[in-house]
Amino acid sequence: MPVDDRPGEACGVFGVYAPGRQAASLVYFGLFALQHRGQESAGIAASDGQTLTVFKDLGLVAQVFDESSLAGLEGHLAIGHTRYSTTGTTRWENAQPTHRQVGATSVALAHNGNLTNTAALARELGVGSATTDSDLMAEAISRGIADGRSDGRGLERALLDVLPTFQGAFSLVVMDQGHLIGIRDPHGFRPLTLGRLETGAWVLSSETSALDLVGAAVVRDVEPGEMVVIDAGGLRSLRPFPPAPPALCIFEFVYFARPDSILDGVSVHAARQEMGRILAVEHPVEADVVVPVPESGIPAAEGYAQVSGLPYVDGLVKNRYVGRTFIQPSQMLRDRGIRLKLNPIPSTVEGRRVVLVDDSIVRGSTTRQLVQMMRDAGAAEVHLRISSPPYRWPCFYGMDTSDRSALLAARIPVPEIAEVLGADSVGYLSLPGLLRAVGGGDRSCTACLSGEYPTDVSEASGKFELEQVARR
Repeated sequence: MPVDDRPGEACGVFGVYAPGRQAASLVYFGLFALQHRGQESAGIAASDGQTLTVFKDLGLVAQVFDESSLAGLEGHLAIGHTRYSTTGTTRWENAQPTHRQVGATSVALAHNGNLTNTAALARELGVGSATTDSDLMAEAISRGIADGRSDGRGLERALLDVLPTFQGAFSLVVMDQGHLIGIRDPHGFRPLTLGRLETGAWVLSSETSALDLVGAAVVRDVEPGEMVVIDAGGLRSLRPFPPAPPALCIFEFVYFARPDSILDGVSVHAARQEMGRILAVEHPVEADVVVPVPESGIPAAEGYAQVSGLPYVDGLVKNRYVGRTFIQPSQMLRDRGIRLKLNPIPSTVEGRRVVLVDDSIVRGSTTRQLVQMMRDAGAAEVHLRISSPPYRWPCFYGMDTSDRSALLAARIPVPEIAEVLGADSVGYLSLPGLLRAVGGGDRSCTACLSGEYPTDVSEASGKFELEQVARR
């Protein structure tokens, strides 16, 4: 039984080009700031201009790296990755960065997102043993290099050749011994930001909050369909793809991104507060207190309380030291489920009508436990308010929700969801309300909420073939 049923997101990426500095140390701290994007494995690849070294393992960033392992990652150029698997199993071989050696050229790749044409790409490459789309991308790039353009721009030219064959969502940081390259797919499903250190070093990151941690100033977002190349000559911008409508994942605002990040020029924290304000207008209720579900439900609960005039109180305490565990809990602990992460404060909810604000309901198992937790703590009524629309459609761009039959709102009409979850009422933010909260939303992918996919997902909607092979 999972500890929670929130959607899992496919990874965080970070890259540094810093002449005269130990780039791996900066990447290490950047990965700390991106730990929320993936807790299954972590890795760093570094180059001193001649030798590229990779170190990766299963676990959290602090578990994988120590002073000794970082000392072995020498050089001014490095990339890093934190992984949450949406294709492939949790095993060392699937940890990133993915590495290839092509003659004298070493290549490392870190990927956030999901390809939607993995099976076709595997057939084209004649690869039957790859277990992730990231591995296939690295294979395609390495073959492009091997095709023989050894003029010092082998990686760059290979990318220009093979990138148009990738379909779906991919924000990449790629490196060889002397180049750092950042890439976003033509729709920009997943974020990637460019930053600059005072020393003139360049930084690439999934989120701006990680730039803050290493002291880098935000320069701009890497644009959808853009490839930025950083080397001793500075930064160059290339466009390997035909133009496409931008479609940043709306769930980056709802749940994935840290609240202190800026996405597409919009404060995540401010957007979440606005979601709560609009939710209070759309779904008012007679109640006594507003209680957030930590952490991502907090800004929306603040906004709901501001508009409703109800007191905002902390009714749940989060255990901040619970990450993913490889030790299976006993049946008794599995039955208690979400209490591994959250526990109620009875004194703030006892005898009161509670508005419980969360960011989403995906499968419903966690939400049902939270409602019961409020009941057990003495709440007189529990009214669920969700700061996103009903999650009805599978995502094929980097969330682990490819099975529609597991999605609560896809199986049960909204008027019946309150009864199923044991709540007195349920109110979801409307899709127009959500788009308004993020500044219009004409640059957003809302496929999981609307069923409108920006790309062809016919292959991906069958089954993730690589994942099925890996799980046999």
